[in-house]
Amino acid sequence: MVDHIVDTSEPRGRIDIQVGVGRRRRWSDQAKGRIVAESYAPGAIVSEVARRHGISPQHLFAWRKAARAGVLSLPADEAPLFVPVETKLCAAGAREAATRTSTTITIEIGGVVVRVAAGVDPAWLRDVLRAVKAAT
Repeated sequence: MVDHIVDTSEPRGRIDIQVGVGRRRRWSDQAKGRIVAESYAPGAIVSEVARRHGISPQHLFAWRKAARAGVLSLPADEAPLFVPVETKLCAAGAREAATRTSTTITIEIGGVVVRVAAGVDPAWLRDVLRAVKAAT
């Protein structure tokens, strides 16, 4: 005796068949940096940012850790960043040494001194300063 008859003449619904690696995606460093920067925005919630981009919060936390370690660089802000400059008066002997190395800039962040020569790549310097700041 048949209790239930299935009508197969009508479409039943959509079936998606995924082949290959499935949900695994490759993210460019720029996209990772943009997503990490979005997660650091004031008022942002990491799980919501991760959900919006289709990744797990643990994945986003791993990218944030890489950014703090200096492995992943975040996009530069649109507005220029200014830091206070401190000048010191030098004695006569120190002044002669200063004129010989006038193309060197000394930056101190949290007790770490970074000396930069003229012509350095600004993107490289930005990454170095972010890594120093993250380490201090």
